[in-house]
Amino acid sequence: MKKIFLTIIAFIISFSSAMADEGMWFLMHIERLNYRDMQKMGLQLTAEEIYSVNNQSLKDAIVQFNGGCTASIISKSGLVLTNHHCGYSAITELSTAEQNHLKNGFWAGSLKEELKPESLYVRFFVRMDDVSKRILSLVNDSMSEKEREATINKEIAKIEQENNEGGKYTVSVRSFYQGNEYYYFVYEDYKDVRLVGTPPESVGKYGGDTDNWEWPRHTGDFSLFRVYADENGNPADYSPNNVPLKAKYYLPVNIDGVKENDFAMILGYPGRTNRWMPASGVEQNVKYAYPAWVESSRLSLDVFKKYMNESEEIDLMYASKYAGIANYWKNRMGMIDALTAHKTVETKSETEKKFNKWAKKKKNRAKYGNVIENINNYYSLTNEKAKQANYLTGMLRSSVFSALPNRIGKNLEYYIGQNEAKRQELNPRLNSLIEASFKDFYMPLEKEVFAKQLGLYASKSNYPLPEIVAEIGSKNNNDFTSYINTIFDESIFTSKEKVEAFMKNPDATVLANDPLYKLSNQLLDKYRENPENLMQVENDFEASYRLLVQGLRESGLSKIKYPDANFTLRLTYGKVRALPADSRNDADVNNYTTLKGMINKYKPNDDEFDLEQGMLDIYEKKDYGRYANDHGQLPVNFLTDNDITGGNSGSPVVNGKGELIGLAFDGNIEAMAGDVIFDSNLQRTINVDIRYVLWLIDKYSNAKHIVDELTIIDN
Repeated sequence: MKKIFLTIIAFIISFSSAMADEGMWFLMHIERLNYRDMQKMGLQLTAEEIYSVNNQSLKDAIVQFNGGCTASIISKSGLVLTNHHCGYSAITELSTAEQNHLKNGFWAGSLKEELKPESLYVRFFVRMDDVSKRILSLVNDSMSEKEREATINKEIAKIEQENNEGGKYTVSVRSFYQGNEYYYFVYEDYKDVRLVGTPPESVGKYGGDTDNWEWPRHTGDFSLFRVYADENGNPADYSPNNVPLKAKYYLPVNIDGVKENDFAMILGYPGRTNRWMPASGVEQNVKYAYPAWVESSRLSLDVFKKYMNESEEIDLMYASKYAGIANYWKNRMGMIDALTAHKTVETKSETEKKFNKWAKKKKNRAKYGNVIENINNYYSLTNEKAKQANYLTGMLRSSVFSALPNRIGKNLEYYIGQNEAKRQELNPRLNSLIEASFKDFYMPLEKEVFAKQLGLYASKSNYPLPEIVAEIGSKNNNDFTSYINTIFDESIFTSKEKVEAFMKNPDATVLANDPLYKLSNQLLDKYRENPENLMQVENDFEASYRLLVQGLRESGLSKIKYPDANFTLRLTYGKVRALPADSRNDADVNNYTTLKGMINKYKPNDDEFDLEQGMLDIYEKKDYGRYANDHGQLPVNFLTDNDITGGNSGSPVVNGKGELIGLAFDGNIEAMAGDVIFDSNLQRTINVDIRYVLWLIDKYSNAKHIVDELTIIDN
């Protein structure tokens, strides 16, 4: 991976004249901050056509998908387009070894054939507003951070109550610029969302971990769902009587294709950036937190894969979890390399030196004089804690039984203390929790990953460990295999039947002495730990971080004009933009890839680059229909220089007229530092070309009835 960065300097020189447009912008601010620039680049919509509270607008076609991705409404009947990897868990849930929709694909032939996952929702954005003055008028500099937080949270609760219209809407007040501004967001949630179609995994995840975060890319990363409502168009729980949602606004689809420097706009819900993070925070991540994350993730992936290869049933159980861990494993490796190559710590340190000089001026000293000192002190005292926390998080993320006993056991403690009538009242909820907890896991895998993660955690920590972990690790040279086997045999928390038997004759002493429960409690206590000796340091850090951002904006020392991402709706605009010529890409311009390039990567029976025979056959026929480009090729993916991050997955890419041309699904590894710094020369968004999506539905999958739902523009 490091060889990638040897080309960065030459890349920057050769591309220094072309600048991407940095920023993840609030829709309500685009007329004031961005509109003229967007017009010059090719936008033909008005600001009102993008965001309007009272009229239909582009924002009404953008939804948050299941809390972690973005999607768009693309038909009048509530058809939803998002990434394959965003729908992955729902597709997995609906699959069995006999009907493996994840592996083989799925296309509903009618509304009746569309499949309902247990839990899936989309969130429509209704409106937003600035409540900064209202909230910040209630706090003062004499408050501790806890007092400040309590005061703000009390006012937030009032604002959310005032705007939810009796529970019709979900209202969220969010902090921006590290607590220097506050906005509220009003949403409407629809919970009856059904699977309409997905390509086979060999298409939707083509290239697997090898191609993840890489270019050139050849992935058909999309899936289709549909939103259902009651007969009046209102959100409703699942019912066979529900009907497809009549969309307030949906995106027309343009299949004319894209070319270099075409305007491209992306709307979505970016999850998290850290562009305002101090230098010492970046250093902590690069040297302590991220390496621990990478090592823990790699261990889990190796154990998972060992067992997933045994059977299709086990593979389905862990496919979604494996994909999630693998994605961030590679992301964190790329972040370490990119932040190091960009000398991000050094660059931010230089800015902070200038800030400190400004802060020490007489007029600024009282407010800002200790900011940098407090921030650096906090990070120096928490480096080892951050390292251990990431090993522990890796364990909790991958091992079911690291957290399950704590979650169920705390409920059982409460259950034991109640009279018989209260227990009867609690039974349905507790039984539901138990039922949900004891499914979709394979015990040999769970034992091995838990034991190995404990060994890694114990051996790599220079920070105080939970008592049991330290004791067992010391006695067994950090080999926890025998210990895990023993306590799994003795515990009531290893099967649904054991827990249900315990509930029939609950005993507080038995619960308190359960060895797996004791271990799980200590791990979760450590995870939530907030040591007293760090409380004042943390208080000073939180206040100083807020003042750093405030001071950087006030002094003009920061060029950033937008708040960090936090899963709120944002807009980013840029252009279709190539990377330097690459011999691995057969396309005439290195801003798109082709089906030919995908076939060139084909490796029979390979986990990542295998293809169904049907794909090979249709490629030989070159039956691309109206979806071919001017060169007679079928485009697969294309590049833009939009500013996106995790959470933007599935975001629609639209042209200057607001017409759908693709959907975002990844970034390039050269710009992996993008969550912390924006590099106008390196930053790229990798998108699925909408022509490839439609070809896969129409020609490859013979589901033309779905294409017929769309409004297609073909000039």
